[in-house]
This record gives sequence, structure tokens and C-alpha cells, in this order.
Amino acid sequence: MPEVKAYRPTRRMLLGGFAASLLLPKITSAAPVTAAAAVPAVASAADAHPDPIQLTGDYAHERRKFRTDLLNKGPAPDTFEPLVAPPQADQIFYKTGYGGELELVAWVSRYDRKTKSRPAVLFLHGGNAIGQGHWLLMKPYIDAGYVVMIPSMRGENGQKGNFSGFYDEVFDVLAASDRLRHLPGVDPHRMFIAGHSIGGTLAMLAAMSTKRFRAAAPISGDPDAFAFFDRYPQDIRFNDKNPHEFEMRSAVCYAHSFKCPIKLMHGTGETHFVTRLGLVAKRARAAGVNIDVAMLPGNHFSALPAEIEQSIQFFKSVAA
Repeated sequence: MPEVKAYRPTRRMLLGGFAASLLLPKITSAAPVTAAAAVPAVASAADAHPDPIQLTGDYAHERRKFRTDLLNKGPAPDTFEPLVAPPQADQIFYKTGYGGELELVAWVSRYDRKTKSRPAVLFLHGGNAIGQGHWLLMKPYIDAGYVVMIPSMRGENGQKGNFSGFYDEVFDVLAASDRLRHLPGVDPHRMFIAGHSIGGTLAMLAAMSTKRFRAAAPISGDPDAFAFFDRYPQDIRFNDKNPHEFEMRSAVCYAHSFKCPIKLMHGTGETHFVTRLGLVAKRARAAGVNIDVAMLPGNHFSALPAEIEQSIQFFKSVAA
């Protein structure tokens, strides 16, 4: 096994000290450091794009034409817990991949499937592994009457598939949403998406890829892949010499493509998001997108409970 370096814990620790009490997985290991990850090219790419360009194509259409060029194929980088469904959740499977060749785990809240149809939330977890602590964070959604699904992604928790960093994982999100909307008792017209950190970034990209969601609430997601991978070059598995690889992972480059109302949230301690999320909102509004940016007291971790509550209120305002 190649020698690895430890990730910086600040962002890699999904929910930090707040989540430790919620039994989140300990994220301490690292992916192999490759030539692609060493990279003055990443830093220069980020430096060359102080304001990432705004591309004209529709993101969903561009995804149909683009295939990421993975130079380093392997599992997601984080250590993980065994895939055991939390209490009050069922473990189901969904198929994803270009030909449906991958079968991945998702957790779904238990609910009465014989009553009238209910709204649903697809929540995308932080980090690159799913853990029991993520499920504990879902209680407010469940208490508010939503069916909740948290999907795992390719290469996570010992599952098959190659980690790509914000690209092929979007296929997984869309496949999981299709599984969710076909569950008995789920109202496919009241399906929402939310996510935190890495999950927040994926929620943005998914909301640009389909009209399936009534609204989206990305939390502490990074809309700029140039900046993200400049901070975390060890996560790069794709051809970093091609700027379009970064652009296809950057919501800020396709902000006009959001296909539902969207509320972007982050904590007051996350000042690095202010400029980029503001740019996303400016570009989206110019295209007629219903978008709002909210900054709540706290940091990447401590603001999360209030942000989840804000997402619930937002979803109710869009469709009760």
C-alpha cells in the first residue's frame, strides 16, 4: 500500500467537535498522494481564476457531453464505519453508474407507507464516508414529517466504484433521488435536496442537473472547485491539467443552470464562502433563478442545527 499523508483535520472532520457527540466517523486517513496531487498546476489553475468564468451552456446538457478523466482510480479517501443502518432507519440499495453497474447503500427513515403521500428530503452527508452520526442530524426533518434518505456514494465505506471528487458522485445523487421518489408513499412532486460541506457542493451540482427537486438547501458547500482543490490537492483524482475538469465541478461557473429555488447557507465563521456564494447568487439572479444566501451564527460545524431548521422552513415556504 502506498505511503499516505494525513489530511488537514479542519474541514476533513465532517462536523468537527459538534458531531463527535453524534458518533460521526473519525476522518483521519488519507488517499494516496499521486503525481497529479502534487501540483503546482492546481495552484496555478486557482490563481488564474480569481473569479471563475461564467460558462454559457446548461449544466445538465454539458454533463451529457462530458466524461471526467480519472488518472488515479480508487476508493473514497476517508476512513469509515461498517455500513449498518441506524436505529429507526432502513437500509436499502440503489443502482448507479453509466450502466447501473454499481449498487450502493442508502438509509431511509421508517414511515407509514399506507397513509397519504409525504414530502421527502434527500440529504447528502459531509465528508467522503457515511456514519451513524449523520443520521442523528436528520431528526428535525423526520419530526417535520419528511421521509429522509441519506445515500452513500461510490467508493465510500468499502463499496465499489471510483472516487472522482464532485463529478461522478452527482450521478449517484441523481440515481438515489430516483430511488427515493419511487418509494411507496413518497410524493414525487415534493422532493427536496439538502447537504452539508461536501454534500452541500453535491447538492448544488445536482440542483443544476435535474428539475426533480422542488427546492435545494446546500449548507457550507464550496461552489468553486479551483479553490477547493487548491486547499485539498490530495483529493484530486482527475486530470488537473484540464481546466474544464474544475469547471464541471464548480457551481459558480454554471450558476444560471439551477432548476429550482435554492437557499445557500453557511456560518458566520466561514468567511471564505462570502465572495464565491455571493457571485453564485449574482449570476443566478441574473438568469431569473429564485436564490437566497443566508449566513447563520457559528462555524462550519456549530451553525449546522440552525441551518437544518432554516432549510425546513424554506422547504415549507416552497411547498407545504
